[in-house]
Amino acid sequence: MQVLMRPWGALHYRVDGPEEAPAVVFANSLGTDLRLWDAVLPLLPRHRAIRFDKRGHGLSDRSGPHGVADLAEDAAALIEAEAKGPVLFVGLSLGGCVGQSLALTRPDLVRALVLSNTAAKMGTPESWRARVEAIRKGGLESIADPVMERWFAPAFRASAALALWRNMLTRTDPEGYAAACGALADFDLTARLPALRPPTLVIAGSEDGASPPDLVEATARLVPGAVFRIIPGAGHLPCVETPEAWASILAPFLTEHAR
Repeated sequence: MQVLMRPWGALHYRVDGPEEAPAVVFANSLGTDLRLWDAVLPLLPRHRAIRFDKRGHGLSDRSGPHGVADLAEDAAALIEAEAKGPVLFVGLSLGGCVGQSLALTRPDLVRALVLSNTAAKMGTPESWRARVEAIRKGGLESIADPVMERWFAPAFRASAALALWRNMLTRTDPEGYAAACGALADFDLTARLPALRPPTLVIAGSEDGASPPDLVEATARLVPGAVFRIIPGAGHLPCVETPEAWASILAPFLTEHAR
């Protein structure tokens, strides 16, 4: 286990792969930790995977209220500590919001960008605040089943593997989860995305109930030159649900842009 000390506490991260290989940073979704990427990393071309638990998730400390820009600063600090130069940044859902913010504020650190199941604005401030209120009243268990319906297509929800992801969600620190919801409530880069300059790949799942494909595609249209791909039958976490299909889209982009 590796730790990067930040002003708010300990950021847990993990690095896999040879030091001389291209550095690829993976940023997780709300309610998951760095194990989100376990199934896809072996399917990708040779690379150095840098993944981390954002504040209040996994083994990282939680902090007080923060925004997506603060999470992007954490990612920037990790890149500066572990990567030799700019990286290919892969973000899913909230992690994709972090990637957008990072690429806009620190373009020197982002060689290319992958935005999976994410958008320039996700939900409304009212919806996120309602979710925070729900978990403060009933805990994460109270929202777990509706979240699973948004995360996964019916076939995956019928499998035994669903229990693992439901457990990951419900065992997340409730205050850490609530703080991340607050970050999403205030997040909106719609007006700024046309200024993105790194080569960008945008991926959606046809069955995604959290970031529907139309919303993801609309975000792709805001980014100059972005390539949009959709995975049939996949929900909000295609790297979990359809890892081979997700990796087959990312692999050529990684090969082309990681150096």
